Amino acid sequence: REREREMASFPSACTLHVVLFPFMSKGHTIPILHLARLLLLRRHAAVTIFTTPGNHPFISQSLADTDASIIDLPFPENIDGVPAGVESTDRLPSMSLFVPFASATKLIQPHFERALQTLPHVSCIISDGFLGWTLQSATKLGIPRLVFYGMCNYSMTVTRDVAKNRLLSGPESDDEPLTVTNFPWIKLTRNDFEAPFNEREPKSSPLMDFITEQVTATSRSYGLLVNSFYELEPLYLDYWNRNFGPKAWCVGPLCLAEPQTQTQTHQKPTWVQWLDQKLGQGSPVLYIAFGSQANISSQQLHEIAVGLEESKVNFLWVVRKESAEIGNGFEERVKERGMVVRGWVDQRGILGHEAVQGFVSHCGWNSVLESVCAKVPILAWPLMAEQHLNARMVVEELKVGLRVETTDGSVRGFVNSEGFEKTVRELMEGELGKEVRKKVKELGEAAGKAGSSWSTFNQLLDEIQKHQKLTEMNV
Repeated sequence: REREREMASFPSACTLHVVLFPFMSKGHTIPILHLARLLLLRRHAAVTIFTTPGNHPFISQSLADTDASIIDLPFPENIDGVPAGVESTDRLPSMSLFVPFASATKLIQPHFERALQTLPHVSCIISDGFLGWTLQSATKLGIPRLVFYGMCNYSMTVTRDVAKNRLLSGPESDDEPLTVTNFPWIKLTRNDFEAPFNEREPKSSPLMDFITEQVTATSRSYGLLVNSFYELEPLYLDYWNRNFGPKAWCVGPLCLAEPQTQTQTHQKPTWVQWLDQKLGQGSPVLYIAFGSQANISSQQLHEIAVGLEESKVNFLWVVRKESAEIGNGFEERVKERGMVVRGWVDQRGILGHEAVQGFVSHCGWNSVLESVCAKVPILAWPLMAEQHLNARMVVEELKVGLRVETTDGSVRGFVNSEGFEKTVRELMEGELGKEVRKKVKELGEAAGKAGSSWSTFNQLLDEIQKHQKLTEMNV
């Protein structure tokens, strides 16, 4: 009875109450914060976000202009190999610590469940695909769990099809092309996949066990939210929903939910002022960024620097804070046409700047979507996770980008300065660059009009609310 009274006191305008739980990584958190905006502003839902003290400032700053509630849960201490105070994968000294870090989040479960029980009636929990243990909490409390995956439908569907048909057990060479059974126009290699997926016979390991846990939890969840839009990849979404589960719902591009703030000239970061200057000169700029997780060798950084210097293009290159000095006097020599920025930047702001006409990207899915929405063509240089599949999609399916050339032809090969200079110039000045620029403009227009995602999301939320009402009637 007390629970019924509590539900009755919850404001009627907010009968939909959604709990969001992002994984502790900026790339995973940002789209969920965009999702929070959609729920708050377009559905007038109540939104509660769970995080940890170390991740709280970034979330609260991002949603400072909203009514979202944020609840902190203690992050586990004394994780083997993980330095004290590290609560985000962006700050891990090495990605080899990912599994102990991600597995340790299970220790948050009792705190999560206690906090959930203090909240007004929760309609659903949307949690990251790496937080599979939240399904147990949701099931225990009778709440539907939706999984948020940072992958596109193409990568999810192709990976599942390759695994189902055991295609990677065949090829002798890691670079031997193989034909994807149900998508015969797609040719992949073992090197397009990360361990343990790329092994002929995947063996049990902490990483394999972690992945199996997450996949199992996902398959038992209510549904899957994908940061994409139907018009971008209809074939792969439809195939997934016909052959696999749970049902996937396209709710993107979520980056479009982020408000674009206008800053006064004196408040603009130096890189924006520099881009303004280049725009005034009529000089197109190439933007280079590889995300916050990838480690790039000093030898490879040197080749990028030489390639940029020789290419004579204008460029804005964002590198990780801890990156060593790039080349001997490089920044001084190119200062008239190139800028190197260390640390975090507003990537969407950069891609949306009129001066930016190309993007050298690792093809993390957030970056691909932001580039498409900004109508900026991509020079694909995948490095880890499912980025190699995203790069295939960008270049071969969507045709909105070119690919860097490696010295040995392998998708994981070394890129020398000559090969990099050649593909940079092609993207910025060549005929192939013109073709992909035309195509990305068309797709960017479609992304801005992707009303299908909002109607899909609305349909899902209506379904959740019907489920909620039936549950209340049975209380």
